[in-house]
Amino acid sequence: MRLNAAFALLALAGTSPLIAGDATPSTASVATATQLRDQALVSNRAYELTASLTTDVGQRMAGSEADRRAVQWAKAKFEALGYDRVILQPVSYPRWVRRHESVAITAPYNMPMQLTALGRSHGTDGDLNAEVVRFEDIEALKAAADGSLAGKIAFIDKRMPRSQSGHGYGETVAGRSTGAAVAASKGAAALLIRSIGTDNNRLAHTGGMWQRPETPTVPAAALSIPDADQLARLLAKGPVSVRLNLDVGFDGEFESANVIGEITGREKPDEYVVIGGHLDSWDLGTGAIDDASGIGITMAAGALMAALPERPRRSIRVVAFANEEQGVYGGRAFAEANDAGKAIIGAESDLGADRIYALRSSMGDQPDATIKAMADLMAPLGIPYDDSEGHAGADISGLVNRGMPFVALEQDATRYFDYHHTANDTLDKVDAEALDQQVAAYAIFAWLAADGDSDFGRSRAAAATGKQP
Repeated sequence: MRLNAAFALLALAGTSPLIAGDATPSTASVATATQLRDQALVSNRAYELTASLTTDVGQRMAGSEADRRAVQWAKAKFEALGYDRVILQPVSYPRWVRRHESVAITAPYNMPMQLTALGRSHGTDGDLNAEVVRFEDIEALKAAADGSLAGKIAFIDKRMPRSQSGHGYGETVAGRSTGAAVAASKGAAALLIRSIGTDNNRLAHTGGMWQRPETPTVPAAALSIPDADQLARLLAKGPVSVRLNLDVGFDGEFESANVIGEITGREKPDEYVVIGGHLDSWDLGTGAIDDASGIGITMAAGALMAALPERPRRSIRVVAFANEEQGVYGGRAFAEANDAGKAIIGAESDLGADRIYALRSSMGDQPDATIKAMADLMAPLGIPYDDSEGHAGADISGLVNRGMPFVALEQDATRYFDYHHTANDTLDKVDAEALDQQVAAYAIFAWLAADGDSDFGRSRAAAATGKQP
């Protein structure tokens, strides 16, 4: 999951010359980053960690016993890899469970379909038999008259386009996240959506929906893409009824943890660079590309730096975030518990396991000397600097919203949404060499950021606004 987070203040700085906070990395620091890059390319550690997490723990549904095992797995790995400190930060959230789910066309004929309930949905309380009404997208559903769907099931049939950046996800996901609330406001009995994905497999894509106590919602589920196609074709010919049964819902509170591996800075240990991914997954596959690979990549990058004879000037915190999938609980808890003013810069790996194709940052078209040095070292990896608007990951967004600069190491998402949130999210989709390239990029980023003096635009923004950084 990604979050638009442009730093508007940076644009105010114009094309001013380097000022405080734009320090150039030392020759020694660049040499160390080069060494880390070259070691990463022959390491294979990220793949080994990804394989271990998906095999030894398996799926890691938030609130499950596997969630607890994953926390202990991450703690043990950080310790074995030589991190200076390992911190378990408690994170609490409502436990959501999936017990049973089914759907079948009942008219004009009988046909079972493949679906999965959306995370945080409530159940149907047995079989729900109702007529289906199709809507092209969430905007069409919003335009329906209040009460017009009484006793019916709304069906949002918006298709997600394929792209390298994965931008189609943001264009499509509103139907999943807010559709159940909109459907409830129109009097509907339930919501079905076309899975948010780019494949043609008969496997449904789950994902979270917003569920707030003050906002009524209806039971909600995603149809596999071939079944959504079939339903749309039938609806074009006449009325269609289905039988929907969802036995899902909340079951008490659960306490998990963010697991933080720290490489403690030698000069400014309270200042820190953040990298990481989310430790939880959905329950359908083993969460290999979402987000065991992100855990493996960032944990392996940190391990390379932990093995160095000298620590960077600032600390590096590698975070395995708790429960991103059902509400970014770990990311929010981390932002609330850590001083954003001491968070120098962050980056998050959570868009699959394929190669990084671009380096973007919150500094946009005004990168400082350290960002330029990162780009120079990443160029041999096939990663150019792209000065278009960067996007921060969901788990670091709490710190970004509090003023932390960020880097976006953009992963190729061309095939990511074929498997995203499905039973097909398994280890065979992960390429070890692609992971090594990403480890190299994260190691370059984290080392140069932690071993230097750059504040990555905070001083520029302060100079432009007259405020203290």
